[in-house]
Amino acid sequence: MTALATPSTHTLGNPDPRLDAIAQKIHAGQRLTLDDGQALFDTPDIYTLCELADFVRRRLHGENAYYNINRHLNYSNVCALSCKFCEFFRKEGQSGAYTRDMAYVKQQVQDAVENGATEMHSVGGLHPRLPFSYYTDLVGTIRDTARALGSGLHVKAFTAVEIVHLAKIAKKYDVNDRRAGIRWVLTELKNAGLGSLPGGGAEVFDDRVHDEAYKGKIRSDVWLDVHYVAHELGLNTNATILYGHIEQRRDRLVHMDMLRRAQDVALARLGYAESATVPELQSDKVVDSQLSTGGHLGYTGDEGGTAPPITLTRPGTLKPLDFITHRNATNAATPQLNAHRSPLTTTHGYFQTIIPLPFFPDGSDLERLPGPSGLENLRTLAVARLMLDNFPHAKAFWIMQTLPMAQLMLQSGADDIDGTIVWYDITKLNHAAGQGGAHDNTRTHQEVDTRTLERAIRQAGFTPIERDTLYRRVIRDGKSWRV
Repeated sequence: MTALATPSTHTLGNPDPRLDAIAQKIHAGQRLTLDDGQALFDTPDIYTLCELADFVRRRLHGENAYYNINRHLNYSNVCALSCKFCEFFRKEGQSGAYTRDMAYVKQQVQDAVENGATEMHSVGGLHPRLPFSYYTDLVGTIRDTARALGSGLHVKAFTAVEIVHLAKIAKKYDVNDRRAGIRWVLTELKNAGLGSLPGGGAEVFDDRVHDEAYKGKIRSDVWLDVHYVAHELGLNTNATILYGHIEQRRDRLVHMDMLRRAQDVALARLGYAESATVPELQSDKVVDSQLSTGGHLGYTGDEGGTAPPITLTRPGTLKPLDFITHRNATNAATPQLNAHRSPLTTTHGYFQTIIPLPFFPDGSDLERLPGPSGLENLRTLAVARLMLDNFPHAKAFWIMQTLPMAQLMLQSGADDIDGTIVWYDITKLNHAAGQGGAHDNTRTHQEVDTRTLERAIRQAGFTPIERDTLYRRVIRDGKSWRV
């Protein structure tokens, strides 16, 4: 691959001289400040913003763009909460309310395997009456049904909000030691077959927005604690941001900063050292001694954290998958240096992907709001790619962005457009096209085939790569596949 040119600020449109210094930081792989992010949000020079984000995505991934064959399973839309932005939830007995039984789950898994899926993505509402055993049965049914069919289908399930809910219904949640209950739940789910967390429920990390739009949901510190414990247990996770409602752009930036501080902690525990181009192998004991055991772990947006800034965007820095391979090879060659480590198969987890999600007002209690424009969607994705310098991937979630917008986003920082999906109930894509109405349950079949995804990626100028949930390249022989 040819060397990348330094990002310029000479593009078409209205060049913004404020971006010159930011471009120099980006080229050097240095972390941007919140004020830098504000300038990127405010600049009229959208061309240069997208060019800078494209520079970063190409430095990380070259011309590769990822997709997967997946299926969504929303196990129930019954929810104890009533978030103003949500049109998904129903109350028990309300028209359109549902809770899936295991026979339904088995059939969905069989259909997924028959269609070559590598991932089952399952989330739902906070059902007030389902026992904890329902959720371990759900995960176990997905895993065992797939195994019986000869498939290694990955189970990606449950937002941090759901994990805390499960800890409460299992009577394991203690506000004075919440991580203990979270750890118990995640351990049980992992034993049942859970492979990773999808990253939803983050919304926007701001108390004002929280109290107005989704009061009763867990706050940022608890959401981040769930992911901290998941990483500790070797589960990779993802992160979302829901924007375009009552939050401000500054709120989005603080949200991104809190995420990258949490990722600093995850990468430090994984063994990264900021000073090394090929990251040094740090001692787990040394790293753990540097990390706080309570509070917000330094990712509240305040100055000074509990882990040094670690960026993946500097020239020559290994992405986490490559780093783990390097670390394991080094451990195998010099085991005496890392004798205290856990077995190499149980490495710490980390955040894989940032997924900006536009708010759809239709059918929600915030229906009066216009929702974000296409230009705001493009800008937010590009800013997220530049601010989250330690996230290996940025996703243009086509089901909410539309495929045409996802193509533009591939040229503006995104390297992933998600997958084939099928039956996505959380937000109806027809809203983006101006179709359907409030609580319309007749238009949730939202699916594309791999040919459509690959064509969209090629038309955007990139090379389509089928991946599994953990971003390993999939080698496929018809419906059979391996990584």
